Amino acid sequence: MFASYLIGLREGLEATLVVSVLIAFLVKSDRKDKLPQVWTGVAAAVALSVGFGALLTFTAANLGHMGQELFDAITSLLAVAFVTWMIFWMRRTARALSGELRGKLSDALQMGSLAVVVMAFLAVAREGLETALLFFAAVQGATATMDPLLGIALGLLTSVVIGWGLYKSALKINLTKFFTWTGLLLILVAAGIFKYGVHDLQEANILPGLSSYAFDISAVLPADSWYGALLSGMLNITPQPSIAEAVAWIVYLVPTLFLFLLPQRVKTTPASTAPAA
Repeated sequence: MFASYLIGLREGLEATLVVSVLIAFLVKSDRKDKLPQVWTGVAAAVALSVGFGALLTFTAANLGHMGQELFDAITSLLAVAFVTWMIFWMRRTARALSGELRGKLSDALQMGSLAVVVMAFLAVAREGLETALLFFAAVQGATATMDPLLGIALGLLTSVVIGWGLYKSALKINLTKFFTWTGLLLILVAAGIFKYGVHDLQEANILPGLSSYAFDISAVLPADSWYGALLSGMLNITPQPSIAEAVAWIVYLVPTLFLFLLPQRVKTTPASTAPAA
């Protein structure tokens, strides 16, 4: 549930910040007449994201065992690629995001209402599609309960509340630190998803070694214990991984964390605490 909550919080806040920047710009520039176009684009992006998630679920449910394992593996590896790119992109561009969005919206306003709708749609759709794919991949190894769905719903709700507070200047948070810490946690989640993708490839007989275990700590980490279920649900840490799974987890986690923690070579500027208007 924690992994799903983190996905909803991180991705939801990115989308919420995008929307709040667009709204603040229109309000401060006395272009409130264009707000319906922004909301139309946002609604279309949300609908596309929900539809994409439903399509993933429907496709997986209507495949045979081998096909489903291969499909799950592909979606897991794609989710890892997207979330890794997103983490580093946000780390690099978080400071300039507001100005970039305002510039794009200014250009869209000159082109007409449809351009505003498309601009808002594209700005939010990327986050929504990433959320749907990442959520689908993250819950593949989870038990069939409502916990993952509840977790992502709470995460999205929290992100909306935080975004509204930032827009109204009721909250002051350091967004650079927020995205750094959530980025670190998402790297751990992505490492688990990558490990699970390798497991699915072994289940689909694409990779060998499904029964060649790296270690077995089931005596101290029972899969049916609350802490075993917690680690499995959060980070996909299992008591009996194959050698390929363990290697995949380390190969992704170590270099990704190293690159993420490298100091950025940028000029020191005050961190933004709220969307600029």
